[in-house]
Amino acid sequence: MSYRNNIKQQNLLNQFLRENGVELPGETLGKLYDYADLVVETKQFGNLISAKDSEKFLSRHIADSLVPCIYIRRETRDERRGNIPEHLSSFVCSEPASVLSSKKWADMGAGAGCPVFPLAIVMPQVQFYAVEPRNMRVQFMQMAKEKLGLKNLTVVGKRFETSGLTDLDFISCRALSTFENDWERARPALKKGGMFLTLKSYNNVAQLESDPTIILHKYTLPNEEQVYALVTRGNE
Repeated sequence: MSYRNNIKQQNLLNQFLRENGVELPGETLGKLYDYADLVVETKQFGNLISAKDSEKFLSRHIADSLVPCIYIRRETRDERRGNIPEHLSSFVCSEPASVLSSKKWADMGAGAGCPVFPLAIVMPQVQFYAVEPRNMRVQFMQMAKEKLGLKNLTVVGKRFETSGLTDLDFISCRALSTFENDWERARPALKKGGMFLTLKSYNNVAQLESDPTIILHKYTLPNEEQVYALVTRGNE
């Protein structure tokens, strides 16, 4: 069944977003559903996702991919109250659109496009780079970019270290390696005051809570028992 018609999955995603203070226009939601269908239904580039996860792509993978956007919006609202973490101070102002206008955001090891495609769909004012060395994944993302009309997304078919990307405002990755390894790869390409964000299982990063340079934001996903964490670190 197409995610355009999967009301149960749509409701789970929308409830998750509403609970976190995000309301998306129908056109934006439609693009998220279309991206989900491309990942689940496209077979010529190999198996992009397991059969189990294909049944809950919106509630598991799209919801997870949008956590960085939720976090930035939440911190923006906190800034209005005069309570903003120092490592976000260069990004926040009155509205999310003005926070992110003209920012450059790279996703390391983008795979089939999570989280970078959902983020590019909901934050069109940001220039995104999906960096992935595996040719079949690169071909899929190029096809998906064209079908979805994502003018703010560039697919880079290289390892991140040889991508040539520098002076980035944000770098993200999802379940790539350890936090320490991911941070060391990302740091040279971050501008001063830039931010690194990674999505992990909380159990794998719980020990980082004692590090004053790192912020952990714990969360759960619809119908999932596991606890996850968005881990952020600013580049001083």
